[in-house]
Amino acid sequence: MKIRKIVLSTAAGAGLFLAGTGIANADTVTVKSGDTVSSIAKTYQTTVANIEKLNHLADVNSIYVGEKLETGTSVKNQINAQPGYQYPSVQRHETTSAPAQTNKAVPATSGSSQLSQAVPTTNTSSQAKTTASNNSSATTTTTTSSSSESAAKAWIANKESGGSYTATNGQYYGKYQLTLSYLNGDLSASNQESVADSYVSSTYGSWSAAKSHWESYGWY
Repeated sequence: MKIRKIVLSTAAGAGLFLAGTGIANADTVTVKSGDTVSSIAKTYQTTVANIEKLNHLADVNSIYVGEKLETGTSVKNQINAQPGYQYPSVQRHETTSAPAQTNKAVPATSGSSQLSQAVPTTNTSSQAKTTASNNSSATTTTTTSSSSESAAKAWIANKESGGSYTATNGQYYGKYQLTLSYLNGDLSASNQESVADSYVSSTYGSWSAAKSHWESYGWY
């Protein structure tokens, strides 16, 4: 490479000093002794082709001391590019942020709608009340029926013997005036009750029906 020495004026020397400290005008560097386009490109983080293009150099191997060359870099880069300058290490902290969740209403599908219509909601409380009511009704009916039967039985006993377990009338004996053959020799009150219930159940089906028959014919 050809280096041509020139005599620098005071102003030129001042300009050279500024260039040596990297405080030259933005995008411009003053060539020093020993500089090459390649070394300048490396120092100022650019390329030989870029310097060649910016300065319209006819020969990139022929530059002169004191010549000002545009580098296409900023003043800041020129300062940082000074020989011996230590570039600060940059630590990158990549933070992966979870995408914001958006609460979106899920529209009801026709399938779920049909399912809702097909499967009616069961009101457990209502069913429980209904069951309890039915049980209560059944109990009431049973109680009423039992009371009605007891009343019909007592009515017949009163008509037959006045309610006496020892009343006699020929072959008929006891509270319900049953034949001695029915009682099979057992005249106890418990046997009279048991035999009377069996006779009425098999003959009339109930004491109420037996009472109706007695009212119609005077006997049961």
